[in-house]
This record gives sequence, structure tokens and C-alpha cells, in this order.
Amino acid sequence: MKITCAGVGYVGLVTGVCLASKGHEVTFYDVDPQKIDMLKNKQLPIYEEGLQELLDEYFHRMSFTSKPSEAYSSSDVIMIAVGTPEKKDGSANLTYVYSVVSDIAEHVNQDCVVVVKSTVPVGTNEKIERALLQEFQISNTNKPDIMLEVVSNPEFLAQGTAVENTLNPSRIVIGSETEWAKNVIDKVYADFKCPKVYTDRQSAEMIKYASNVFLSVKISFINEIANLCEKMGANVEDVAMGMGLDNRIGNQFLRAGIGYGGSYFPKDTKALHWLSQYQNCELKTVKAAIEVNQTQRFRPMQLLSAVYGELSGLSVAVLGLSFKPGTDDVRESPSHTIIPLLLDENVLVKAWDPIAINNFQKVHPELEHDSNIEYYSSLTDCIKDTDACIILTEWNDVKNLSENEYIKLMHQPVIIDGRNCYPIDRFQSHNVTYLSIGRPQKSVSRSDMYDSI
Repeated sequence: MKITCAGVGYVGLVTGVCLASKGHEVTFYDVDPQKIDMLKNKQLPIYEEGLQELLDEYFHRMSFTSKPSEAYSSSDVIMIAVGTPEKKDGSANLTYVYSVVSDIAEHVNQDCVVVVKSTVPVGTNEKIERALLQEFQISNTNKPDIMLEVVSNPEFLAQGTAVENTLNPSRIVIGSETEWAKNVIDKVYADFKCPKVYTDRQSAEMIKYASNVFLSVKISFINEIANLCEKMGANVEDVAMGMGLDNRIGNQFLRAGIGYGGSYFPKDTKALHWLSQYQNCELKTVKAAIEVNQTQRFRPMQLLSAVYGELSGLSVAVLGLSFKPGTDDVRESPSHTIIPLLLDENVLVKAWDPIAINNFQKVHPELEHDSNIEYYSSLTDCIKDTDACIILTEWNDVKNLSENEYIKLMHQPVIIDGRNCYPIDRFQSHNVTYLSIGRPQKSVSRSDMYDSI
């Protein structure tokens, strides 16, 4: 089939490349000509593991354009995969979605199913279809009627494993109002062996939000349990294991740390919370999850202050700028909270990440001339001569760093592990202050540490 992906971000690009690998002809459209030029030269504007290999192998089935007339005139299916960033009040900004809808209405020339992959509030697909048909009638008074329908087909990919998630999904959700549209989308996913959920558009939209927000709630819950475990001398990893063996609970998303980030969970929890308030049906568990996640970001600073008290003049390595390993995405990363706080305390910050430094710097142009922050591509150079390390992203490079390297390179081997990268007993036989989240702190420098937090 001929498929157009509108938007070449994580969702649109990964989805389109994976569909090309299944035999479809895929056109990628974006308003940014620089991204399109990069793709024409087989260069990715994002980093996602395994994506470059698929792009290279199935490049002959792909085309790239920044012209709406080329993108939308002759496609069987058009997938809208543009961003829906949050507004100040937490609601979703649908400006980019409706911009694509206007372009489709102006340029579409044949029967077409418009698929909304972007995460949109419940009820939006219906509004999109109404706008599409109205604008098509206005823009095409001299053209014969064609069949146009909007289908909700949410994505469930996770950055860092997006290619695997797309090629081997846990389920495919298709929210359509007619058999014709349902059958067209069935052909798109004919080669995908997984359960398919057929439902109406509103239910499909809600499945997406409810899924992401439930996982966010689960993360926030285990982080609250972790904080209580620290007070009570319990080990949250043992607690999570004991909980996860219950198949009614499951063991995924029960890993304690400093909260969730990225472009999905924070935005979706806020959007669903806004929607519930707007409908006078507040979801109190969602509100609590948002508050817990925001508070959890401060744990590394609390732990560091408990060790040193006064932070001014310290040299601190921040290990990891992306919100998770395997991606260069820094959206809602804890680094945005921790690094400014350290700089406010007159700390020399040495920041390391294998692929996300450029993206972090783009978000923080105000730090360009700040002499108190330095960026490193070498992990060992980053931790050299520091008084503490704060681990924000569990990159394998960090996991594989030996105890002796910390001891040999650092002024003071103080490790604040915000992701519980290491086994709890990793540093017990070494002269290292090792603090993690929700686990007994057996190698701390102060016996009364938690009385000060």
C-alpha cells in the first residue's frame, strides 16, 4: 500500500520505516526541509537503536518530501504523527495536527484513510474527521466526492526500544466507524502477528491515555514505597520482586528511581488530568502520580546534601542527560532539574552522556557561557577529580564502570545512584559512599543520615 507519514519524529519515522520493511511504499513528510534532506541522504534526525539499519535496507521503498502536494495526493493511508505538546494548563496543543488536516483536505485526490497516531484527547478523532470533510468540500468544489475517514490507531512504542515495539507490538488498536476503514487498516498490519483490538474511535483514544497513565501511576507508586523503605530499613528491590511475582501486578514498571520522563508519560498524565478536571471527573490517582514524580526528582539533591551539607565549591559529575538509555531524547529528563539546582549551589558540574549532549545544550542555551558546567564525551574524564557522581541515566557505560575506577579517579568516592544501577552490595568492601533509592544505605558516611533528610 501507499502510506504517508506526516511528521518524522520518533513516532512517524519509526512507524514509517518499519512499515516499509513490511513491503509498503512509504512517503515521509515534514515541514522542516533540513530533516527531509538528512533523510534523503540516509541520515536520521533522531537516534533510535536499529533504525539506521532498517532505513538503509529498505530505503528503496521510501521517499521524502516537504511538499504537501507530493505527500498527500495519492496515498491510500495518511498517518498523522506530529507532536501534541502540552500547554501551560496541561492540555494538549493540537495546532500541528489540524495543520496537517488542512493540508490533507487541500491536496488529497483519492479515497484515503487518515490515521491519527498522535496522542490526542478523547473525542479528537471525531472533530478531526469533521474538520477534514468540511475543508475538503471547501477546497475541492470542482472535484468528485471521494471517501475519507479518520481512524484512531495509537502507538505504544517506547523510546530506546521503539523499533522492536513497532515490529513486534503487544497489540494493535484500531478505532474506526466503518468496515471499509477497518479493512484498509487491516491490510496495513496484515503482516503483524499480535492481538488486534477493534473498537470505536473514542475507546481507542482512551486506551492510549489509560495505558500510559497507568504505567506512570505504577512508577510513582513504587517510588513512594521506595522512600518509605529508606525510612524503615527495607529494600525496595525485594519488595518489588515480591509484588511482581503476583501475576495480577506483574514486575514491569516496578523499578524505583527518580521518576519517569520522556515525551509520553509526563505529557499524557497532565493531559488526562486536565481532561478529567474539564469533565468534572477528576482522576485523583493521576493527580497524585504527577505530584510524586515531580517531587521524586529532588532525591539526588537531598542525598547529596545529607552527605556534604554545604555544596558550594564541590565538583560533581552528572552521568546521563537523556531521560532513559538508548535514546538521545532529553524531554522531561531529570537532568533539567538536577543541573540547574547544582549550578544554583555554586557547584562545578561535569556532565556526561554518550549521545544526548547536543540536545541538552539546545534546551539550555542560557548555559552556553556558564563556566560552572563542562560537557564530556569520555566517562572517565568526567568523573576525574570530582567530589560526587550523580547517576541520572542507566547507560551500560555507567553500569560497567568498576569500583576501582571510581576510587582511583574521584577526589571523594561519593556515588548518588538515582537509577539503582548497581547491586546494593557492590561497594560494601570499598571505601565508597554509595546512596541509592529505596534500599538500605550500608556504605554511607553518616549513621544518622536519614534524620537529616
